[in-house]
Amino acid sequence: MGQGGARVKQDHDALERSRALYGLLAVIISNVAISGVAIAGVWRLHGDSAVVVGILTAAFTAVSTLTTAYLSIKAVSNTAKTIALGDTGRRGTETVETVTGSSGV
Repeated sequence: MGQGGARVKQDHDALERSRALYGLLAVIISNVAISGVAIAGVWRLHGDSAVVVGILTAAFTAVSTLTTAYLSIKAVSNTAKTIALGDTGRRGTETVETVTGSSGV
């Protein structure tokens, strides 16, 4: 790989790192906002148990759904990238080499 190819790969890796960081940051900020609204709602209702249960259930559902969606999309994206780049074969070989101490089975 030439100097230009190495630079492109480095730029692509930096872009992927930024996407992951900002995606995670968006999820965290959203979860904090949902939690803040839920806490404010519970505080304003002064302990009306039926409504508090509804608010907390809705907040928990929103936070868990948002987090699960982000992690699932990220996992599928990473898997698709690994398959597209053809890195799946090397991982199996490295594991065998590490365990057996040889380059084959």
